[in-house]
Amino acid sequence: MTLAPMTPLAALPSPSTAVWQLGPVPIRAYALCIIVGIVVACVVTEYRLRRRGVAPGAVLDIAVWAVPAGIIGARIYHVITSPEKYFGADGQPLKAFAIWEGGLGIWGAVAGGAVGAWFAARQLGIPFAVVADALAPGLPLAQAVGRFGNWFNNELFGGRTSLPWGLQVHVMDPDNPGHALRDDAGKPVLEPGLYHPTFLYEALWNVGVAALVLVLDRKLRLGRGRAFALYVMGYTAGRFWIELMRTDEANHILGVRLNVWTAALVFLGALVYFVRVRGPREYLIPVGEPAAPVPPAGGDVSQVDLSAREAGARPVAPEGYRVVTEEQFRAYRETGEVPAEEPAATGEADRDEAAEAGSEEAATEADAAEREPADEARPDPDRTDEDRAGAGGARPADRDS
Repeated sequence: MTLAPMTPLAALPSPSTAVWQLGPVPIRAYALCIIVGIVVACVVTEYRLRRRGVAPGAVLDIAVWAVPAGIIGARIYHVITSPEKYFGADGQPLKAFAIWEGGLGIWGAVAGGAVGAWFAARQLGIPFAVVADALAPGLPLAQAVGRFGNWFNNELFGGRTSLPWGLQVHVMDPDNPGHALRDDAGKPVLEPGLYHPTFLYEALWNVGVAALVLVLDRKLRLGRGRAFALYVMGYTAGRFWIELMRTDEANHILGVRLNVWTAALVFLGALVYFVRVRGPREYLIPVGEPAAPVPPAGGDVSQVDLSAREAGARPVAPEGYRVVTEEQFRAYRETGEVPAEEPAATGEADRDEAAEAGSEEAATEADAAEREPADEARPDPDRTDEDRAGAGGARPADRDS
């Protein structure tokens, strides 16, 4: 009788190095993954914004604000939810600013990035809901790429497993961050056994969320931020069960990891928004778009800037945008004619008409009141002098009463 080997026949390896030195500059795999993820999100968002009528390059203006704000928000969330590392008995408060040493929370990243994107959208005159819906499939793709940074760092893995896709995890050297500890023979030291690759589970889940958003958005024509709410629901649903598999250190509430509670609460909030908010997808046409340059009269070519022609026309961002329907947007793309402004909503129009009617009625009554004393003061040829005198004598008594 032959016993089955205890060593697994298949496993996922982990990198033994997560930092490379380029002269005095350290190149960190985690940072590279984050950067690639940001690029992916920007490319997807730029494409979707253009299809909704936004001028080319707007995503770069948004990213200038959203990316730094997202990093700051991610760090703030990490510090708030893990305060003992920085403000505990043996904590080092200044380490709270050492982002390069790790410690970013996705919840804070999304919240901070949303604030930055909202500010940028206001500067560009783009409704924030349009930006959020355009970002909805690109953000989970960026998160999927970013999760491979955890793979390089040999962190955030799950419990022990014997599955063929179990993950080999290195023991990282505390004295040489970003590198695995090595034995006397110079070989990287591995943790015993295999572990659930939660980074891979979340990466694959996020790709599925991006596909879900793209399919349902195309089918349902989601608008007013509902595509972004769908992304939030999809991501938090996966994060809920993946978080339960992780074994890294974390704060707990009622015996459950803090991020599990966060995922559940954020999911409920997104669900309420998705169910309650209704409305068609928004499309935009430019407002205050700069006019094309007109050649000088008389055909004086000496006044024409030939270098500008050779360089080609550069897209100039408009002053703002106006929300239109999909039919109006298609007509604008085909004909170039700007659709006429639609009247105010029916309820508002009715209230305005009522207010105007009330004003006219009040004016009519005021005119009548002004005319009434004049009519009474006008002498009546059919009345006698005694009648007039009697009427005049009654006036003082009326005023005193």
